[in-house]
Amino acid sequence: MSSDLVTIDIKNSIADVRLNREEKYNALSQDMFDAIIEAGQALASADDVSAVVLSGNGRGFCAGLDMASFASMSDGPRNPSSHADSLLAKDNRPENRAQRPAMVWKQLPMPVIGSLHGVVFGGGCQIALGTDIRIAAPDIKMSIMEIKWGLVPDMSITQTLRDIMPMDVAKELTFTGRILNGEQAKEVGLVTRVADDPFAEAMALAEEIAGKNPDAVRAGKALYEQAWHADARTGLELEAALQAELIGTANQIEAVKANFEKRAPSFQPASRTERV
Repeated sequence: MSSDLVTIDIKNSIADVRLNREEKYNALSQDMFDAIIEAGQALASADDVSAVVLSGNGRGFCAGLDMASFASMSDGPRNPSSHADSLLAKDNRPENRAQRPAMVWKQLPMPVIGSLHGVVFGGGCQIALGTDIRIAAPDIKMSIMEIKWGLVPDMSITQTLRDIMPMDVAKELTFTGRILNGEQAKEVGLVTRVADDPFAEAMALAEEIAGKNPDAVRAGKALYEQAWHADARTGLELEAALQAELIGTANQIEAVKANFEKRAPSFQPASRTERV
């Protein structure tokens, strides 16, 4: 990593990724945007990583956009060199720079588990929604908070929130900016489950996933990411195609042997196939 704002520690096929601007509740400065994107992109080709745990150091996961970024907005219309315009910049990908810190986790080939504690506000909430599974502390404070600043959520929430809750609930949370604790967030679908020690729970789940065929795990993520909102033909054909890719491979055979021999499997690194 070129920045210590996000750290990555890979051990036993699990990438422990931490937002590391704890004195600012991991708030999203321009440098923080870059560091999160860089971290996600670094893992995209990590064949030896079976699962990722994304958390935040310090007293909260992420407080959202750095408040200093709003100071210039209150002065009047933005100018072409402003922070806001740089975040809206696009290249040849569907998402812009503001959307990439959340989308990068959704687009990784391996599962990403979010460990959430403290504040999970605004952009921090949207980054959390980019993970596949979210485990939250009971006393988190989680909010789609952009309405507080007279804005709409714009960090890829259209691609994440639709997967976990009805539109009317999404609208209510977006219109009000209501702050939810862990149990409330679970009730509406913002988080998967609540745990007193979300990081320990996330790591335990990551270890369980890392004990499975990494090719099958990645194919499972690709299956749902590509077919969840697709038509029946697309989904059914993708199921068949991915299954055909897996059957008879070294890792699939090892999974069968390990089950029959009642031992822990010994898998090879995931094959590099662009799926998500």
